[in-house]
Amino acid sequence: MRGRHSRREFLKMGGASLAGAAMLGGGAMAGCGGGREEASGATELVFTFGPDDGGGLRTLIERFNTEHEGEIRATWRETAAASDEYFEQVRNELQSGSAAFDVIGGDVIWTAGLAANGWLLDISDRFTEAMKGEYLEGQVRSIEYDGGTYGVPWAGDAGMFYYRSDLLEEAGFSAPPRTWDEMKEMVEKIRTDLGTRYGYVFQGAADEGGVVDGLEHIWNAGGDALDGEEVVIDGPEALEGLELRQSMLTDGIAPRASGDYTTQESQSVFTNGEVVFMRNWPFVFGLLSDPETSSVEPERVGIAPIPTSDASIESSAGLGGWNFLINAASEEKIEDIWTFIEFMNAPEQQRTLALESTRLPTLNALYEDEEILEEVPVTRLGRDSLERTRPRPVHPH
Repeated sequence: MRGRHSRREFLKMGGASLAGAAMLGGGAMAGCGGGREEASGATELVFTFGPDDGGGLRTLIERFNTEHEGEIRATWRETAAASDEYFEQVRNELQSGSAAFDVIGGDVIWTAGLAANGWLLDISDRFTEAMKGEYLEGQVRSIEYDGGTYGVPWAGDAGMFYYRSDLLEEAGFSAPPRTWDEMKEMVEKIRTDLGTRYGYVFQGAADEGGVVDGLEHIWNAGGDALDGEEVVIDGPEALEGLELRQSMLTDGIAPRASGDYTTQESQSVFTNGEVVFMRNWPFVFGLLSDPETSSVEPERVGIAPIPTSDASIESSAGLGGWNFLINAASEEKIEDIWTFIEFMNAPEQQRTLALESTRLPTLNALYEDEEILEEVPVTRLGRDSLERTRPRPVHPH
């Protein structure tokens, strides 16, 4: 399974990155739980995260080390691009007590499992309720578990509903659909009038993308998978959502192959101009401006809230993204770690990451930043989706 990192590899079209140990700041990587480096007197901090082809993360690490020279030195230990491989590495090191990192760039779904095992530091006393109010609500929920706060939101991601605005306008529609039934009606007319090959593509593969896609159908029918510890995925609303998802195939709205599509496979159908509607992640919008990867220009595409089974249901989008998590074994370095996290999450730094690496900010205020809205248009078009995010069921297993 290819996770969030592989999607982001497409954002700047920088090619595949090899997993390895990318050392920024010079010197050998110190083990965690240690004190200050003898030669320079600086605290050595190790941050573990996957590839970042856009270059924004490298810029920020170098900027931090320059500003804190002689006091703190951060090293970026680059991991595998695939999210599941990255997680296995992190979990195995934490479990064995040999974790050679202090700060984890962790997927939003990792918090509960790592915290339940006592591997993450609870920072409720530092990341206060007032601070949480500055961040996207869905991202904040992803760092909370069992009454504790185990991280700080860093980079956002959300399921988004793409549509060909040019095709809708040509067929006489003035707005995207609010419900799935409305979408099916639009598909029928557009395919009849304009001859578009497919109506809708989604992620049906048995991987992370397929899980989130399925949950969005359940949520947008008024159902859920878990209610606390109780499994409720067999409830009538959840069943309605899953049956509607299946009907996309049986009614011929989506190609049969969509039942096995990953994010990249459904994206390629859309960027090839063969479909009217698509559910996918923000990375797709970054591909539209490159004629080598897309025959559909960005000005011909819109983003709207994911349709629901009924207009009275508020649309929900699956939350993706990354948080800063702290290795509990590095508690003695907490002051320096907190300095690092505060620096990396300051508006200026999140702004750099958005502009250079096309990673969506988690700070609410940056969705009013004119340069970000202009240079990273998915932040403008997809803001409604970002504000409607909800995390996958929170459970240690």
